[in-house]
Amino acid sequence: MSLRIRLPLAALAAMACTAPPRLAPAVTTATFTPAPVPIQDTTSRVPLGAGALSEPNANPFPSTYRAPATRPTLIRNATIMTAAGTTIRGGSLLLREGKVAAVGASIDAPSDAIVVDGTGKYVTPGIIDTHSHLGVYPAPGVEAVSDGNEMTNPSTPNVWAEHSVWPQDPQFPRALAAGVTTIQILPGSANLIGGRSVVLKVVPSTTVRGMKFPGARYGLKQACGENPKRVYAQRGPATRMGNVAGWRAQYILAEAYRRRWDKWLADRKGDPPARDLGLESLAEVLRGNIFVQWHCYAAHDMEGAMEVADEFGFQIRSFHHGVEAYKLADVLAQKNISASLWSDWGGFKMEAMDGVRGNLAMVHAAGGRAIVHSDDASGMQRLNQDAAKSVSEARTLGINVSDDEAIKWITLNAAWALGLDDKIGSLEVGKNADVVLWDKYPFSVYARAEKVWIDGAMQFDRLDASQRWRTDFELGFVPEPAGGRNR
Repeated sequence: MSLRIRLPLAALAAMACTAPPRLAPAVTTATFTPAPVPIQDTTSRVPLGAGALSEPNANPFPSTYRAPATRPTLIRNATIMTAAGTTIRGGSLLLREGKVAAVGASIDAPSDAIVVDGTGKYVTPGIIDTHSHLGVYPAPGVEAVSDGNEMTNPSTPNVWAEHSVWPQDPQFPRALAAGVTTIQILPGSANLIGGRSVVLKVVPSTTVRGMKFPGARYGLKQACGENPKRVYAQRGPATRMGNVAGWRAQYILAEAYRRRWDKWLADRKGDPPARDLGLESLAEVLRGNIFVQWHCYAAHDMEGAMEVADEFGFQIRSFHHGVEAYKLADVLAQKNISASLWSDWGGFKMEAMDGVRGNLAMVHAAGGRAIVHSDDASGMQRLNQDAAKSVSEARTLGINVSDDEAIKWITLNAAWALGLDDKIGSLEVGKNADVVLWDKYPFSVYARAEKVWIDGAMQFDRLDASQRWRTDFELGFVPEPAGGRNR
């Protein structure tokens, strides 16, 4: 049925009333033909706005985070687990201008430095969680703020997690108190392609852009197996073969989209192609600018995902959850795909039935990048303990995992999965001064983060209540005066 525009009778009458009166034809002796007015091409003079272009590595919502000014800080007499080499016992770490300035057995303190005595204590890099839903599934867990899954289509690469993050989630300060300094916030796993992730610093801010890690790449959340099957059972794809067909169909469209835009960007002749936010994200995956973070439990699902990646020439950066990663540990190592895993979760659904406690250890032993992740606000507060459980199981299996390697599972390897291993993840000169001082051996169940620095600024001090971060949500509701409006 076509739509027709109907004007009200009153409008027609008004048009008739304002029509000019008819005039008698004028008597003329000559015909005047005005000179043609040249049409001016103004399109070449008006630059296209950023919103009209699909450019590689576009950053329409840049970070507004600024590292605070700090005094030099020297931590001394501590056991320093650098994640870059062997542990330094009785060592010192100097933080200056937001960076690691020196690390070693003995460092002289600058005259204006804050000196922290680390006797009997341990120092590690800040913990990094590659898989979190803080902010998009905040506390309290009510529908009003449940914004992690855009369950309107099996493929939603057009959505960005940062536009759902609630910076006042009271789970953020609890993560910080557990030594977590950097997190990747992902959309949920309902969809085959769920949207872009965002990497955040765990710092107080009224806006998500004030938490965004400057220059961090976006990730793209993709999911396979039972979750998309269950959510879209009545609409499709309802099977694993439907999953694979869905990914392939999207990347076929994205490849054509990428070629059109790359051609136009090379010469910028004529009108640019039309933008498509979803295909734009997938085109960035194909260019290697966005990292694919793939939710997959079972080995055969991981195999299907890798086949799609090989077909379209992109790299999977990390498989998340990967309960059966141990079955493909050698393949993951060969393809340089990291594995973001739990120590012992399993058995809670069919695709998690083959979980084993040695999963992380076997991925590590095969030469792969093993990572301990959380996917859980409470679990994020115990990532050091989760790593310790896997080290214990490794020893049961006869696999030797040293502390110097295990600390990488929650720091340097995780930084690599985010493409930030040149900035964070280890205590090396020139890297960001994201540092945790633990009151005990960090792989002890009794260990607690005593102090946490991000970019050299102390963001948490367990010994000083004034240093505690309380979100606006926790400060409470201030009711309107009597007689105020109800909303």
